[in-house]
Amino acid sequence: MGGQPRNGRDDGFTEFVVARRALLYRTAYLLCGDSHRAEDVVQIALAKLYVAWPRVSRMEQVEAYARRTVVNAHLDETRRPWRRERPAPDTQLDGAVDGADRLASDDALWQALRALAPGQRRVVVLRHYWGLSVEETARDLGVSTGTVKSQSSAALTRLRGTLTPVTNGETR
Repeated sequence: MGGQPRNGRDDGFTEFVVARRALLYRTAYLLCGDSHRAEDVVQIALAKLYVAWPRVSRMEQVEAYARRTVVNAHLDETRRPWRRERPAPDTQLDGAVDGADRLASDDALWQALRALAPGQRRVVVLRHYWGLSVEETARDLGVSTGTVKSQSSAALTRLRGTLTPVTNGETR
């Protein structure tokens, strides 16, 4: 690999990774809450994406495929017995993508996200971080639109309850 010339497949894949890696990392980080695990998830997803690149690069929705690959890699990692440990929260992200580091570095919000069930957290990340529709989220997660709606409703209710300040026994 060291001295071999790159081919068109590698060039296209490299361009995609350079343009989207930070966003894929942020997605993984928001899903798992640990920078090291997020890095592992992204590497696994990118390895799978590279293998499928000749087919994927011809798709209209390359980014959606990559996003689903990250979500699936995260799901696979959470199913592994040695990954059932709960990592301590990270406080730092590498690099910035839009306002994502403000979102991820906000301790109260991150703690509230971590308190959600994994399915609810995935729905919140895809719906509100990625801005996907209910249908797109359902397709990415392989669940029904009703499941996305109920998970989203329950998650937002819990987040509101957790993040709404309390003063003198009254919520604002």
